[in-house]
Amino acid sequence: MVMDSTQLVLLAGLVIGLVYGSVGLLSGFCLMSSMRGWLGQGDGRLVRSYALALAVAIAASQFLAGEGMVDLGKSIYLQPTFSMPVLFLGGLLFGYGMVLSNGCGSRALVLLGRGNLRSFVVVIVLAIAAQMTLKGLIAPARIALVQATQATVSMNTLPSLLATLGLTEALSRMLAAAVIVLALILFAFAHAGFRRSPGQIAAGVVVGLLVAGGWYVTGYLGADDFNPVPVTSLTFIAPIADSLQYAMLSTGLTLNFGIATVGGVFAGSLATAVLTGRFHLEGYSSPRHMLRSAGGAALMGIGGVMAFGCSIGQGLTGMSTLAAGSFIAVAGILLGTTAGLRGALRVQPLAVA
Repeated sequence: MVMDSTQLVLLAGLVIGLVYGSVGLLSGFCLMSSMRGWLGQGDGRLVRSYALALAVAIAASQFLAGEGMVDLGKSIYLQPTFSMPVLFLGGLLFGYGMVLSNGCGSRALVLLGRGNLRSFVVVIVLAIAAQMTLKGLIAPARIALVQATQATVSMNTLPSLLATLGLTEALSRMLAAAVIVLALILFAFAHAGFRRSPGQIAAGVVVGLLVAGGWYVTGYLGADDFNPVPVTSLTFIAPIADSLQYAMLSTGLTLNFGIATVGGVFAGSLATAVLTGRFHLEGYSSPRHMLRSAGGAALMGIGGVMAFGCSIGQGLTGMSTLAAGSFIAVAGILLGTTAGLRGALRVQPLAVA
């Protein structure tokens, strides 16, 4: 039986999710854990793994765009009109919420597959908050704020800024990508501990390739004039919200790449946890712990929608397009995360019950 483009995209999304879930469980890949290890514990290996993933994602994604295989301009990240304040504020909320919940949405899915029941609460609350911000009670306020602060930007990517110097589009793309990729690789491999961690190196390479793989699947394999699919890649805020809605109302909805990826991440983590003996049930230590975790999940759901993505959706996928808006959102995410880990607004460790 020959699959049509939609079925092929769904299957590929499931496979990408399965790989991400397995790699995420085995390597601990997570921006929040990376920042905590780097800022608080002096362990820079995880943040180098994230930097390498970003380098690979940018290099591979820009190669696909340069070869004309994927039109990244059709993604949500490269729109000519966007609100810089809303993107930055959304990033702040997401970053701080990530610290409160001890991980982002993708990390919660991975840990849920390992039997972490705290992550079940995070996933459900994040999904509800995100759906409320996308289409529910919070949506009118978000839309009004965007409309009041949005601006049309002709140079909405780093390559378009370089093109103002008289460079061609192809040269601008290649130069921008090369400079950022080289800087990220130098940062990653300058750390001796990271160079001695083949597992972390492999995780960074694989996750970066998965981002490019998502673009290839939706932008090339899914490029059907009669039944096109949205051009997207790894991201988790809206897909987690869509997954919960699909679980409740599947007869009135259709599967998409994001939902397939979310299911794949959970299944990949679960299978890996069972096969490696890492599966075990664990819950909250206290009601206060649960409230803080749920509050963080709500901030991630609201902030992730405002920022057009999460630490993966903007931090890797959005950044792989070299979109100006992604740099703004990621700056907010990093600042919000740093505020939660250090300084006056630092999230204090919970006492063991």
